[in-house]
Amino acid sequence: MRISIDREVCYGSAECVYHAPAVFDFVDDYGVVRPGQEGEGDDPRVREAVERCPSQAISVTEQTE
Repeated sequence: MRISIDREVCYGSAECVYHAPAVFDFVDDYGVVRPGQEGEGDDPRVREAVERCPSQAISVTEQTE
C-alpha cells in the first residue's frame, strides 16, 4: 500500500503527524510522508490518520510493481 498527500488539498491540520509521527511529518505548514515511509499504508496508525484527516488529503493506494 502506498501513501500520498495531496498538497493542493492539505491545509495543515497536522492530524496525520499526531496519529502516525513515524510516517508523517509537517513541513512548510503542510503534512508530508516521511522519505522511505511511502509504503507503510498497512499500518493501523496510518489508516487512522487517513480517516481523521479533516481535508481528506491523504490517500492509500495499492502498489503496483
